[in-house]
Amino acid sequence: MGVIWTGDLLGHSNPGLWEPASSCSAVRTPAPGLFTHNLWLRKGPFQEQKGSGQGAMEEQGVRLAKRLGTLLSGLLECMCFAGVIFGWASLVYVLKDMHYFEELCVPAANGMGNGTQGPDCRAQDEQLSLVFTIGSFMNNLMTFPTGYIFDRFGTMPARLLAISLYTSGTLLIAFSTAATALILFPAMCLLSIGGILLILTNMQVGNLFGKHRSTIITLYNGAFDSSSAVFLVVKLLYEQGLTLRATFLFLSACSAWHLTRTFFLMPRWHIPYPLPPRYAYGLRCRRQGCSYRTHEEQWPGLGDGTHEPSDPCSEPGPGGTDAGKAPMGKGESGAGPGHGEPPGMSFRACVFSKLFFWHLMWLSVMQLRHYLFIGTLNPMLEHLAAHDTALVSTYTNAFAFTQLCGVLCAPWNGLILDRHKRGRSKDGSAKGGSDSLADLRSCVLSLAVTVLQCVAFSVCASVPVLPVQYATFILQVLSRSFLYGGNAAFLAIAFPLEHFGKLYGLVMGLSAVVSLLQYPCFALIKGPLSDDPFYVNIGLIIVILLAFVSPLVVLRECQRREREQEKQHVDSLSLTLTKAEVESSI
Repeated sequence: MGVIWTGDLLGHSNPGLWEPASSCSAVRTPAPGLFTHNLWLRKGPFQEQKGSGQGAMEEQGVRLAKRLGTLLSGLLECMCFAGVIFGWASLVYVLKDMHYFEELCVPAANGMGNGTQGPDCRAQDEQLSLVFTIGSFMNNLMTFPTGYIFDRFGTMPARLLAISLYTSGTLLIAFSTAATALILFPAMCLLSIGGILLILTNMQVGNLFGKHRSTIITLYNGAFDSSSAVFLVVKLLYEQGLTLRATFLFLSACSAWHLTRTFFLMPRWHIPYPLPPRYAYGLRCRRQGCSYRTHEEQWPGLGDGTHEPSDPCSEPGPGGTDAGKAPMGKGESGAGPGHGEPPGMSFRACVFSKLFFWHLMWLSVMQLRHYLFIGTLNPMLEHLAAHDTALVSTYTNAFAFTQLCGVLCAPWNGLILDRHKRGRSKDGSAKGGSDSLADLRSCVLSLAVTVLQCVAFSVCASVPVLPVQYATFILQVLSRSFLYGGNAAFLAIAFPLEHFGKLYGLVMGLSAVVSLLQYPCFALIKGPLSDDPFYVNIGLIIVILLAFVSPLVVLRECQRREREQEKQHVDSLSLTLTKAEVESSI
């Protein structure tokens, strides 16, 4: 390997710094002569090796620190902002106290209604439930177009859109009043769409940490669940005298934090997987100016190596030579690590596969159960507590506090998904297709455990005893953290990663259509069933049992692929033996 000069590109002012060539450096070879000889004497080969070794260690330390900063700041972002709409039960308590939609209450007929003495406010409950229904529906429905934006235009445009939507939603709530309560409909929609786009751009951070990838994806989804406790903080601050407007203006001001992460701790396009050596990302500011740079020795996805990107130090854009290869790290020919399907599998083939259909069913029925529980929690607690406001407030706070545990519960699912990697990472025996098959096989247990948790949660929710609801709250947060973390991890494992944003958006959007059934279920409970959700809960338990089909389908798919691999192995072995026999006969 020749010695070349890279002082300018590495930011060194001293032209006497000599380094080995790398594929990421625009190199210049010094002209022979006295000048070159003097430089070589000034910095000998041993000094060069020592200096370059120290520089490499420092560079590696900086990269690790930046990745940890990205991980922790993303965790904070997801936990404090992304899924706040699911703390709706706490916000409803505040909105009712501020008389939102109170004009819908009517005097109780014959002393019957929401209270033996008070007015009948069932219409108010239905309107507030409708706000949550539409907000949660848009949270899922708009994931597909936002996922397309993320796949097509990259991380920075997607995050700027998310920040704009989220800030608009918080400002609308901040300036809303009881007289303008209808503003809640667009506000909650903007809040939910901005939040889901934030977590969508953050889940790629798992690609930075190799064998812990699924654990980090589920951790972020757990943080998304825990963010529902933000509305509990809003409720507690409101009870201490802080206005709703002041709280939401503070949340709007936090947009500066999101912008800082977008420019300095997130990539311009996407984080590839598998991660290339010396990969770097984010805005790099020097005396010459600021720019997005990606430094790496080898760019993944080049296949046979017949061509190279025009600038391997830069992140490829959608219009460049490598568009479509870098976004989520499409690997080399053959299934790369973490891929359950061949990289050439089309988006249409993914959507019409049995794996996708039954996974959609798995997500939809359990999501409906969770949405209905959150949307009807306040009326259910009022019914079980005989309209004791203090008791309702206590149980609402208990529910919100348990939501904080989502970030602690979700990584357990990631450990289930990554358990097979811990024993294989040292010897590197799990490579290519066998590794992708092991990833997919690990999903079977994860999917089945999630269904069992949801069944247990639904059974407890069906018991009309108020103290039992503490157990319901615990099982609900455990089931929900496994549900969404497992959903994202399964899609990343079972299908090519260049389709992840679109598939994630599509499965969330289609499941949103099913979640619309929560409103007729709520109307059924408030009307013919006279506030008794028992029969609806029993019906939902039966429907949830359909979700057990998904892990069975995944198990059969694993068995089919294993047989195909064994057949290919036998065929290749017989071909090798045949060639050996022919050569020996010759």
